[in-house]
Amino acid sequence: MENPGFKDLHLSKEIHMAITDMGFEEATTIQTQSIPPMLEGKDVIGQAQTGTGKTAAFGITTLESIEAHNRGVQAVILCPTRELAIQVAGEFNKLSKYKKGISILPVYGGQPIERQIKALKQGVQIIIGTPGRVMDHLHRRTLKLDGAKIIILDEADEMLDMGFREDIETIMEKMPEQRQTILFSATMPQAILRLTKKYQKNPVLIQLVQKEMTVPNVEQFYYEIKQQAKPEALSRLIDMHNLKLSVVFCNTKKRVDELVDNLSSRGYLAEGLHGDMPQRQRDSVMSKLRRRDIEILVATDVAARGIDVGDIEAVFNYDIPPDDEYYVHRIGRTARAGKAGIAFTFVTGKEVYRLRKIQKFTNTKIKARKVPSLSDVEEIRTNLLLEEIKGVLNAGHLGEYSNLVEKLILEDYSSLEVAAALLKMVMKEENKE
Repeated sequence: MENPGFKDLHLSKEIHMAITDMGFEEATTIQTQSIPPMLEGKDVIGQAQTGTGKTAAFGITTLESIEAHNRGVQAVILCPTRELAIQVAGEFNKLSKYKKGISILPVYGGQPIERQIKALKQGVQIIIGTPGRVMDHLHRRTLKLDGAKIIILDEADEMLDMGFREDIETIMEKMPEQRQTILFSATMPQAILRLTKKYQKNPVLIQLVQKEMTVPNVEQFYYEIKQQAKPEALSRLIDMHNLKLSVVFCNTKKRVDELVDNLSSRGYLAEGLHGDMPQRQRDSVMSKLRRRDIEILVATDVAARGIDVGDIEAVFNYDIPPDDEYYVHRIGRTARAGKAGIAFTFVTGKEVYRLRKIQKFTNTKIKARKVPSLSDVEEIRTNLLLEEIKGVLNAGHLGEYSNLVEKLILEDYSSLEVAAALLKMVMKEENKE
């Protein structure tokens, strides 16, 4: 069953605008299942891995509940590490772009506490931090939680593994008894269950049990690459493999439009497909794809649903997918009807950890490769051309062409020189493409 769009989740106009700016088209499974009960104020236990969209889920619901006129702390989000606290705060800032009067403060060790104290004095409604630094502020009396109505434990199992149980319990005791308690965890050990029993009231349990999925007949490779180098790497791989039809997946509509412009300027026949395009335009793009009037389709996951075109030689994950299942759906666009296919994934920085989870989920090995140099591309293309020539020679039926070559030989050119000249002309044309 397809997940509904965010429009079906009854969110505010401001949140919808922010979601649109972020390029999201479709709510993930954890979002569709957890947002409604969280908006109703219910306690929730969500068992979900990183990369399922849980941060946006609790970010949206938290922001929808904040009273902008009240400058006191209304929500506390606890994270196991400073890196995650910074990441979550970044997501909250994007989601709150059009929500006026909302102040968000990440608090974690390694940053001068005086700066955080100054921000708290000015009034902050959402605190996102590590248990240790939140406890530090409580001891200093620079943070009061008596008006907080929501607490969220993100990656709760990791926090317990790191020895934060006492800090978490102390923080919860400082909050009003009438509050909403939300807990997200990848696993559900006994320690988590004891915590939920003690601090939650009739929680709604949401479990995303990920089934293993495999994709046959698809060779899978990944390239560690900087964001700005992606267009050039994509071009080289398309040229090197002499791809006649490929699909490139991007995570946002904006990225689709930018990449189509870039590819078109490089001389490729590329078209985009995403949710902001009117249906008539989308139908036109699909018709071109079926007629092979385009070489490269650049699409978002939602827009690409229903693409069932044979002969797609390769799939590119230009952006690493936000959900493990999306990876499977993407690369399944190639290798149809028993044919082989290739899948290429571009990975930037820490995204390599997401890739490891995808490998575990798909029960497959995605091989590391280096981006080919221009000389690599030229060598491969030359070899492909030579193989094509061998195929033509083996097929025969060269009578009229042999006659033309014989005319040149009579003019005192050797057959080797004629073949070399023709090959030079062909390769010159190839390099123009």
